[in-house]
Amino acid sequence: MNTYTKQILIVTAAIGGLISLHANAEVMEVKISPEKESVLAVHEGEVVAIQRIQDQNHVLTGGYSKTSRKCPPFCIQPMHVAPGVTTVGELELLEFIENKVNKGTGVLIDARTPAWYEKGTIPGSVNIPFTTFDETESDLVKTVALSKLGVPKVSSPTMMAKTWNFIVKTVNADYRDYGKWDFDNAKDILLWCNGMWCGQSPRAIKGLIKMGYPPEKIFYYRGGMQSWQMLGLTVAEPKK
Repeated sequence: MNTYTKQILIVTAAIGGLISLHANAEVMEVKISPEKESVLAVHEGEVVAIQRIQDQNHVLTGGYSKTSRKCPPFCIQPMHVAPGVTTVGELELLEFIENKVNKGTGVLIDARTPAWYEKGTIPGSVNIPFTTFDETESDLVKTVALSKLGVPKVSSPTMMAKTWNFIVKTVNADYRDYGKWDFDNAKDILLWCNGMWCGQSPRAIKGLIKMGYPPEKIFYYRGGMQSWQMLGLTVAEPKK
């Protein structure tokens, strides 16, 4: 039984328990949407119910309550980070978890550094730091990360020739990493970082596209952790 089959079974079992729990619980006043109280995600092998904080007097404290940061590097990011990439909000991210991540066809990526990830992350996320896809990073590090996204390294001469022909026809010569990996079965991926002032996930997205990742399979949550916490949504603290 592979990882994603186990994940689907975990979610399926949890849905039954959640329905039973909600049947005996008070109706939530602070919902995600009029029809939806929570969304299930598997995080580090455990099911997490993503919902909003019910305390209507709750306010943000700490770093995510700040409005101003020095720019550069903390500059406002564009709504459209790259051609072909779709920018999404919280509801679309939750749909991505339900319809892609929980079914093994998509990956939710926390593109921040491990230190930020350890402070708390969006349930269902995997931590792949934004520097992973820099031109200066080693092929080994990139290959390990891309394997999680359904992208193997090109090995056969036939595939290399096929890919190179594609490069010559469609890609600028500056994209030096094209041809090293096979993106035919690449998964849909959704990247995020600390907020609309954070350039980490945009940098990762641009690096992935330079390597050959299909932009139509890339989604960008611009609001990041600041917007996520502003809406009182569940934050998962990774296991030590």
